[in-house]
Amino acid sequence: MSDSSETPQDPEADLQSRFPTAYTILFALIVLVAVLTWIIPAGQYDREMNEEVGREVAVPGTYQTVEANPQGPIDVLLAPIAGFYDPDSYAANAIDVALFVLLLGGFLGVVNATGSIDTGMRSAMRSMEGREIWMIPILMALFAVGGTTYGMAEETLAFYAILLPLVLRAGYDAVTGVAIILIGAGIGVLGSTINPFATIIASDAASIPFTNGMILRFVILIGGLAICVAYVMSYAARVRAERSASVVARQWEAHERHFLKGSSDESAEDRLTGTQKIILILFAATFIVMIWGVSSQGWWMAKMGALFLGAAIVIGIIGRLGEKRLTGAFIDGARDLLGVALIIGLARGIVVVMEQGRIADTILHASASMLGELSSVAFISTMFAIEVGMSFFVPSSSGLAVLSMPILAPLADFANVGRDLVVTAYQSANGLVNLINPTFAVVIGGLAIGRVPYDRWIVFIWPLLVILTVFIMGALAVGAAMGGVA
Repeated sequence: MSDSSETPQDPEADLQSRFPTAYTILFALIVLVAVLTWIIPAGQYDREMNEEVGREVAVPGTYQTVEANPQGPIDVLLAPIAGFYDPDSYAANAIDVALFVLLLGGFLGVVNATGSIDTGMRSAMRSMEGREIWMIPILMALFAVGGTTYGMAEETLAFYAILLPLVLRAGYDAVTGVAIILIGAGIGVLGSTINPFATIIASDAASIPFTNGMILRFVILIGGLAICVAYVMSYAARVRAERSASVVARQWEAHERHFLKGSSDESAEDRLTGTQKIILILFAATFIVMIWGVSSQGWWMAKMGALFLGAAIVIGIIGRLGEKRLTGAFIDGARDLLGVALIIGLARGIVVVMEQGRIADTILHASASMLGELSSVAFISTMFAIEVGMSFFVPSSSGLAVLSMPILAPLADFANVGRDLVVTAYQSANGLVNLINPTFAVVIGGLAIGRVPYDRWIVFIWPLLVILTVFIMGALAVGAAMGGVA
């Protein structure tokens, strides 16, 4: 890729356009699983109530073959619908998760309509001028907060045009600017704590409270952020001292011509108003109340959805959006997440086909037999590796969660490993892969806006990926050895 106007990101963009969407992949998997119900022997475990996970679980050693029930074309078409509400399925009550996602989207739409988040980020960026080296840890931490709380991803694309001129003016290269945003938000998603699109959906699919395993996730979040900040700061310092150290040294002048052309020093729009400060406080308070409600009041999807609905109304009123703009922003925000809601039913439809075809327990039995002899550390390491591989094909955090958790989480019961560790392994693997995944629009879009060739990004980031992999696997191993971390 070059820096001319000849669309330097064409090869990657073309790859993304040719690669099937998550919807196609998941529906194809439903068809594949339906075919497998004609091939794989039907079987079933006895089940008993497990008070620790709050649901019935398979009893080891009770697997037996049963009468086959192969799934046909009509079953394939019904599966995504049954995935939302089938009361006899592990995929039960997906409808409340989907509704929660839509209400959360409406909440985010209203907050974004007030301009509070964008202005807050702009204000933070402008305030760092003259103290540029501290811009890196502060901004990466802010993006990480967005990633760990609400899965900030596509929203980051708006910040490249703002940050890159500041970074270049400070003497750093375009890769530094891209890294602050992409890695900052990415490490937040990797270390998700209350991210509804990763931790909460995956925990629901694994039939455990999302607060289980929170301590370990905080360790991964804080430790991973420290590693990433140190890595980016070290690279930025080398680049500022010697331009030839930049992985995009040949494009540096072209980047300056493009990003510094007509850039302004400051704008009144970059200053938070008193109203916007109140809105940001309410935004943070909403997530704090959600944690309190789930951890101590027994809240789940319905009450969490009501919380975000109420918070959206309050913020809209405080932000003086007016009735039409408030409802419009809420509907637009919900519309933005409609695809996530549909993915939930589509992915859970795979589990419905496996259960109705009576091969879910057969697959569970085969997997348990294969992994059952592994130690707890080897088990969770294998889970992490499996999720890394799956993330390349299903980059959507919510899609991967509802696809993999119903099958992989119960395996933890056989290996004496907490299901929360499997959830943590999933979100860490997905977050790690999505720092480089060429099928992930956030990666390709960010690199395109920053005019950083994909191969140059790989040159820059691969040592960090190795370090993060070792760190994550070490944290998971410690968690498994300790029998899980609350």
